[in-house]
Amino acid sequence: MRLSWNEIRIRAAQFAQDWKDAGYEKGETQSFYNDFFDIFDVKRRTVARYEEHVQRLDNSRGFIDLFWPGVLLVEQKSAGINLAAARKQAGTYFDALPERDRPRYQLLCDFQTFELLDRDEREEVSFALADLPKHVEKFGFILGVQKRTFRDQDPVNIEASERVGQLHDALAASGYTGHDLEQFLVRIVFCLFADDTGIFEPRDIFFDFLENRTQKDGSDLGGWLAQLFQILNTPEDRRPTTLDEDLNRFPYINGDLFRDPLLIPSFNSEMRQRLIDACTFDWSSISPAIFGSLFQSVMDKDERRARGAHYTTEKNILKVIEPLFLDALRAEFLHLKSRRDSRRIPEMIAFQQRLGELRFFDPACGCGNFLIIAYRELRTLEIEVLKEIRPRGQLDALAELLSVVDVDQFYGIELGEFPAHIAEVALWMMDHLMNNRLSLEFGQTYARIPLEKSPHIWHGDALEIDWNELLPAVECSYLLGNPPFVGANFRSPEQREQVRRIAALGKSGDTLDYVTAWFIKAGEYVEHSKAQIGFVATNSITQGEQVAQLWPILFDRCKLDIAFAHRTFAWGSDARGMAQVHV
Repeated sequence: MRLSWNEIRIRAAQFAQDWKDAGYEKGETQSFYNDFFDIFDVKRRTVARYEEHVQRLDNSRGFIDLFWPGVLLVEQKSAGINLAAARKQAGTYFDALPERDRPRYQLLCDFQTFELLDRDEREEVSFALADLPKHVEKFGFILGVQKRTFRDQDPVNIEASERVGQLHDALAASGYTGHDLEQFLVRIVFCLFADDTGIFEPRDIFFDFLENRTQKDGSDLGGWLAQLFQILNTPEDRRPTTLDEDLNRFPYINGDLFRDPLLIPSFNSEMRQRLIDACTFDWSSISPAIFGSLFQSVMDKDERRARGAHYTTEKNILKVIEPLFLDALRAEFLHLKSRRDSRRIPEMIAFQQRLGELRFFDPACGCGNFLIIAYRELRTLEIEVLKEIRPRGQLDALAELLSVVDVDQFYGIELGEFPAHIAEVALWMMDHLMNNRLSLEFGQTYARIPLEKSPHIWHGDALEIDWNELLPAVECSYLLGNPPFVGANFRSPEQREQVRRIAALGKSGDTLDYVTAWFIKAGEYVEHSKAQIGFVATNSITQGEQVAQLWPILFDRCKLDIAFAHRTFAWGSDARGMAQVHV
């Protein structure tokens, strides 16, 4: 079990005391960092190595004092040596490293002073050894706990989906297809993410397990994975006493993710290498919202067109959810924050409780992009509220008692079984990232593992399901999403019949695009509730003969009003072969 931050701070204080007189680079560096990693209960030799040889760009040779590929580069000097030279030296090493190995973090140290740089967040902190306990959370990345800002079109998002796509292709080429392949990939991606973000402890145990316990020809890999999936679904107190020690290191996950039995693929050396390659990627830098892109990367274009799937950048998702609910919630929070009367804190507490009572529903959720971003933004707002209610110096509750926003407030319907599972797993992943952030903000360890609550994602045809059976309209706060677009001329006979039935216009409604059925069904769903709707649609529904057919239904029959809208703009995707759609 991971140490609490209080335990880590105590260890950091002892480390600072033990090393207060150290200062000799050549003689003490390795012992210094072995002890430093021990603060976090991580064995240095399992993640990082000393004296890594580097061929600089000018062809000169150098040696990195401590190197953790993709994560950390340390340049160590003797006490009192100016660290400016160390910074320049570290920069030449960084530039010479292959792209895949370039670390996010850079540490310059002379035993008595630490200078830590986070290249992704462009943040730098400097402090004395004696102050390490105050700053030790900055090294949370050693445990997989780190701050993350997600960016649209981030190359790491696209590369991650490509690597999973390559694994998919190798598995499919072996004859492993269908439901089992899709479920297997969802589980593997969860394990990859868990290995780099602190769900699996210590970091990289999944990678180490695959690399060190499986044969290079892949012949035993399937059997090991089958056992691992069983263990991830077995509580620790119900595991056999004879269980392999390496398997027993993995935690109980729950959440039904590993519950159902699967046919496991037979691996060869190439397929094993594809999985190893995916493990070497740093999954801590991935936004769970790119699972849409991940799914898209393993679908062919014909299938995407048939389903009307157009996946989405975070920037465009925010164009929907900010005016739908976020802007108003943020404004209310800022108003409460500005209050200086005795009701400020009680009103803040009531506001947070209301955040935990909101319900969000995407009736065409795909891989969950809208729900994932909405959840992240709601948790981000809640953390800001908590910082006002309980300033860090006045923390009077355990971290697990702080947050009331959870994934079970989010509902979705998706036609495809694979993306429905991805949506559920991606919400759990985002929940874990936000729990890490809460841990860092309040200096306590907070994790919802094993999983106790689940998002409500139904696999089925949203146009054939009574939405009230999933979430009664009177309990719904917001409908949101990007329903599938299929132009009137490209609809299948079944889709054409669905639109006719829902629009109830007879043959005169035969030119309505497929997406209009979601607008009408949503309007009927919210008619007797206070729920608000924020949908994306192609601009064709505001043009030509569709206007006279669709909008009287929405205005007159469903009693809807337009609260906000955007001018036409290109709707992008983070996946390769970006969707060319205007909305």
